[in-house]
This record gives sequence, C-alpha cells and structure tokens, in this order.
Amino acid sequence: MSATIFRGTMPALMTPVTADREPDFDALVRKGRDLVQAGMSAVVYCGSMGDWPLLTDEQRMTGVERLVAAGLPVVVGTGAQNPKRAAALAAHARAAGAQGLMLIPRVLSRGASMAAQRAHFDEVLAAGEGLPSVIYNSPYYGFETRADLFFDLRARHPHLVGFKEFGGAASLRYAAEHITGHDPDVMLLVGVDTQVVHGFVNCGAVGAITGIGNVLPREVLQLVSLCRQAATGDATARRLAGELDQALGVLSSFDEGVDLVLYYKYLMVLEGNPEYALHVNPSDALSASQRRYAETQLKLFKTWYRSWTGAAELARCA
Repeated sequence: MSATIFRGTMPALMTPVTADREPDFDALVRKGRDLVQAGMSAVVYCGSMGDWPLLTDEQRMTGVERLVAAGLPVVVGTGAQNPKRAAALAAHARAAGAQGLMLIPRVLSRGASMAAQRAHFDEVLAAGEGLPSVIYNSPYYGFETRADLFFDLRARHPHLVGFKEFGGAASLRYAAEHITGHDPDVMLLVGVDTQVVHGFVNCGAVGAITGIGNVLPREVLQLVSLCRQAATGDATARRLAGELDQALGVLSSFDEGVDLVLYYKYLMVLEGNPEYALHVNPSDALSASQRRYAETQLKLFKTWYRSWTGAAELARCA
C-alpha cells in the first residue's frame, strides 16, 4: 500500500439513505465515482460525515466493500464505541482492499485518559498493520493527540504516516511545528474546510479532507490547487486562493458545526442529488430558517463565482 493516498483532496462521503432510511449503497458508489472522476484523489468512508455512530458495523463494512469493488480508492474511518469494534473495522478495511485508515480516538469511555488512548490507537493500528494510517485529531472528540503520543505510536507502527487536524488555526500550527516539523516524512492533512488556505500555505499540509467538496468539487479542487501554488510563494495564487476561500467561507463553516451533515445533505439536494434528502435518524432535520439560509448562501456563492475575475485569470494562466 502507498502512503500517497493521503496526498490529495478527499471528500468525506455522506451516507445516502432509501425511503425506509437504510443505506443506499448504489447511490453511495455513484457519488463516490462522480467525485473521483471530478478530480478527487480518493474518498473517505465512514467518518463523522458518513454518520458512523448511526450505522451498524455491518452497514459500514458493506459500504467499504461496495466502494472498493467499484475500483475507488478508499480511506476508512474507524470511529467506534469501543476499541475492539474500532480494531475490527480496521482489520476489515485491510482485508477488503481499502487503501488507508483514519483513526478516531476512543470516545465516551475514558476518552480523556492518555493511557486509554495510547492503548486504543495501539490496538487499532495493530489490526490494520501495513495499511497507511492517519490519526484524526479533533477537540470535538474530547481528546487532542499531541506530538509525544503520536511519535510513540509511530515508533511501533511505521504505517502511521499522517495527522489529520480538524481543529482551528492554532491546532494546525501546533501540528506543523511539533509533528510534521519534527519529522518531514509525516504528512499533515487539513481536516476542516475553513482552514484550507492556512493549512497548505502556512503549515505545509499535503492533503485535505473536505465536506463542502461533496457539493462543489470543482471549486474546492481549484482552491486546493491555488493553495499549493501559493505555498511556493506565488503571490497571484495566494491572492486568488484568499478570494475563493472568503467567498466559500459560510458554506465551509458548516463543517465546524454539529449540523454539518444536515447542511451538506441539503446542499446536495439543491445541487440535484435527491438521494440525500433523508437522514438515517428521522428526527434529524434542518429548521426552515436553516434551509433558507443555506439556500441563500449557496446561491450567493454561485452568483459570485460566475462573475469572479479570478476564474478568467486562471484560464489565461492555464
């Protein structure tokens, strides 16, 4: 397996559901294929965006199997209520032919314990031995992986090759200074849509996992491309990246909130994907005012993008 799976832009796939609120695996594969054909380097399933807490382990495994069988490069999320289940998901991903793992800390039980988290990561990494893996760091899980723990784990599991940072600007800078700055062979991934420019330009990120990229893949890929150019010192690319990032700001900010899946599924419906109209949990729904706000912001962005002079500049430079 090649660790280059993480050097790109990957949408965190959501789980479309049928009328009886069961996973629609045909629609999942179709969307995964569409996004890869649009230029995404791989797909991630099943992280927070895929509603992992609401699916059975068997449903999650089926989704992975279907995506792999379709020939798609897949990174698998290992979030689970206990380490044994997380390890089983990692072992399944390896056996099914996934190309990478995203390790989520132990949640709910002893989540603040360093010893418990070390043991948790150890068990999951051992189950996925040889499969390129990144640790998903997020303050929302109640535990932040620091450099000492990361390198302790990496010393025992060399296939731990990267760090996905979902925190804000300060967290990304910490990762750049103390993790990827300590070992340049470790890859930093931007895990939240609002920090793409900062992550690539100031922190040396080599990959991104995106939510809004499900809805607007062309524009997000364009943003990442501009950021890569800006990271080389290209002043024009840096200016254009800033303009595009600012215009995407509200849509990207949905990634930071508890309703992120609800927002991005609704935006998918607005973009012509009716299979995302329902949620696994029937009571999960945006309010009427949230829907109006999302619709207004998507319309505003698309109107701005059509008139953005930066698009013409990019076309001339191509």
